[in-house]
Amino acid sequence: ASPTMDRAFSRRPSPSTNIKRFRHWPVMSNSLLRSKIFPEIDDKVPTVLLLLDNLRYDQWKMIEPILTEYYRVEEEDFFYSILPTSTQYSRNAIFAGMMPSEIEKHYPQWWKNDNDEGGKNLHEHDLLAENIGRTFRKDIRFDYIKVTNAHHAKQVQDNILNYLQNDLTVIVYNFIDMLSHARTEMEVLKELAGDEKAYRSLTRSWFENSPLWQALQRAAERGIQLFVTTDHGTIRVNTPSRVVGDRETTTNLRYKVGRNLQYERRDVLDVRDPKDAMLPRPNVSSTFIFAKEDKFFLYPNNYNYYHNYYKNTFQHGGISLEEMICPVVRMRAK
Repeated sequence: ASPTMDRAFSRRPSPSTNIKRFRHWPVMSNSLLRSKIFPEIDDKVPTVLLLLDNLRYDQWKMIEPILTEYYRVEEEDFFYSILPTSTQYSRNAIFAGMMPSEIEKHYPQWWKNDNDEGGKNLHEHDLLAENIGRTFRKDIRFDYIKVTNAHHAKQVQDNILNYLQNDLTVIVYNFIDMLSHARTEMEVLKELAGDEKAYRSLTRSWFENSPLWQALQRAAERGIQLFVTTDHGTIRVNTPSRVVGDRETTTNLRYKVGRNLQYERRDVLDVRDPKDAMLPRPNVSSTFIFAKEDKFFLYPNNYNYYHNYYKNTFQHGGISLEEMICPVVRMRAK
């Protein structure tokens, strides 16, 4: 935005930008199933919901031509990931059909904040079961399968036809997330996915040779309905932004939650009161900050080392079109 625009926005009274005043929400993580998936479930045709973790819209466009050998696209649409654009928040919101603060309120036993120990997405099956129970009057037979390694992937390939006895089969596939998280740790991936074009091509070659694609080809013989979606995208970060926080402050490079955070205001969207963004509040004085554009947060200690280490890597959690605009595609077997 131009400097004059910036000035105009800074003068606007804050209520006009207050989240609570919004009347017409687009489809977001918490309304994705209710708006896009549940209305299409039909007891005559099995539905498979494939959630590819961390799939950017441009990566979807790379696997679309492979899928359309066996499936035709009936509707291609998008939804917005909630903030933070990280699995812990966005994927739980998708399956629960609720914003994170609502999950924490209604199901405190299934919600963990960033610094709580233990897995943050271990109760998606439970949240989905509750969501289905609230939504449908009739019994919906469903399965939830999470694939995090090659062994799981092979099991899905072998058992796919058994799953199709359900009305709804949800398959959460973490492979792309493994790729992009490993992206910083494995120098190999720095070579393989140095930019967006390389990342797209890596996605395509992975998908084409995956047990997942083998399973979907078998499923197509049963005439299924297939949805392809994700929980959030990812962005290549280049510009460091300095943050100072206490030891409780979270480690994610694109968002932080903590007390007494010091940060560059122009680099972030800050939410001083988490409930304004329907986020849980780990502490009375917790603030959330979300990195804009291609920024990534760095602490002052070892600044130069981490700058070089993380520069030019794919990250998520912040606020950008690449992280927030997610595909949701309905397809039918040909």
